[in-house]
Amino acid sequence: MVTMSFTRWGPPIDVLPLFAREEQALLDVLTGLDADQWAAPTVCTGWTVHDLAAHILGDKLGRLSRDRDDYRTTAPREGERFGDFIDRINDEWVVACRRLSPEVLFAMLVDSTSQIAEMFGRADLDALGDPVSWAGDEPAPVWLDVAREYTEFWVHQQQIREAVGARPLDDPDFRGPVVDTFMRALPHTLRDVDARVGRQVAYTVTGQGGGKWTARRTADGWELDRVAPTSRAPLASVTTDADTFWRLCTRNPADRARVTAEGDENVCAALLGMTSIITSASVGEPASAIDVGRV
Repeated sequence: MVTMSFTRWGPPIDVLPLFAREEQALLDVLTGLDADQWAAPTVCTGWTVHDLAAHILGDKLGRLSRDRDDYRTTAPREGERFGDFIDRINDEWVVACRRLSPEVLFAMLVDSTSQIAEMFGRADLDALGDPVSWAGDEPAPVWLDVAREYTEFWVHQQQIREAVGARPLDDPDFRGPVVDTFMRALPHTLRDVDARVGRQVAYTVTGQGGGKWTARRTADGWELDRVAPTSRAPLASVTTDADTFWRLCTRNPADRARVTAEGDENVCAALLGMTSIITSASVGEPASAIDVGRV
């Protein structure tokens, strides 16, 4: 008999050693860009490479201000949905940063990353912190919040690399934790799926950085573990490659032909609609209405 240890979001993920390496990879790309490449459009509608670099910088400076310095001056307007609030302040920041030269942006990125890594290095990663909205409304462990932050930087770097024709940052060390983190949205994705206790849902990601994950229904909801299903007939199962998976989870263009789904059709549809970013779409709004990858 196989014994599995399930928790709400699965086993912890340690991304602390990756922040400096991911940032250096980004700087290596930005260093060689000419003016036309800085102005190149990206998959994020209306944003150039310069805008995406500014957005990454804004995420880092905002995080330092809020979490390290306890400086919180922005909040949703009355009646403003959280996703719309995030979109608005992101756009305001990007527009303001269009006054900055690439050289200034570059220097500020270099300075901010070491501070982010130092701040997270002092945090109690096992403590409960703020919710990670796409993983649930309840307080989440700090390690999940930190991992979520890493995924944001990595995804935007991928978008920059695609815009300028650079090689993707697909090494297992970099992409594996992104796939693992995005999968932590699975229990929340299944929250409205009614199933008897013990039923399982399987999600397999192939290729470098992939793995097998199983969500199991308990009396309190769905719980996740990074293992293959023990059931020979899971309620539903989805298999795809790592590149397609992260694109699906972030509403980036993805080839659905590279996805295999079996079992309950409604559950499979829920799995393929799993989102691991903050979006401005309301519940039930189609993916086509979501602004791609702007988180």
